[in-house]
Amino acid sequence: MKHVFLIVLAVVCLAFRPVASTYQIQPATSQLTWTGYAEVGTWAPSGTLKLHSGTFEYAGNALRQARLEFDMTSVAHADAKLQEHLRSADFFDVQRFPTAVFVLRSVSQGQASGLLTVKGITRPVRFPMAVVAQADGLHVQGTALIDRTQFGVNYNSSSFFQNLGSYAVRNEFQLKFDVVGVPVSMNK
Repeated sequence: MKHVFLIVLAVVCLAFRPVASTYQIQPATSQLTWTGYAEVGTWAPSGTLKLHSGTFEYAGNALRQARLEFDMTSVAHADAKLQEHLRSADFFDVQRFPTAVFVLRSVSQGQASGLLTVKGITRPVRFPMAVVAQADGLHVQGTALIDRTQFGVNYNSSSFFQNLGSYAVRNEFQLKFDVVGVPVSMNK
């Protein structure tokens, strides 16, 4: 009898699980800012990146699933020469790999875990994030530190090259994001 009660209780709890709503990413209002760092000194160039598309599922104050596609051809910096270098084969090779993709696997205690694919290489990533409801939709916000060398972006990395001195570029770069999504029903 105890087992039957537990099974019924589990079914009832699952029945009352909040229904997930699908949200469409709004690339025009979402903001992504990257910052790279020199190994030596204070040089820390910053720029932007745009989303191409994406969706996420949200239910009961929890982000359940997400898939974001980044437009790597949009990697931007105020210095046109640096911008072109970042888009070149030395860094993100945007001609061959025009998009990068992040697929959320789980969120636990404010930590997102998922798979990031850059330059055709997929690696697990983990970073803090929060979901904030605002008038224009749900905002998924946070900052991720990403080791570029895990995705074959080895240019001037002291992990791969010696005697770089002040030309060494830190392996990790920061990606700060505020991704805006609206319910699919509002987007039609």
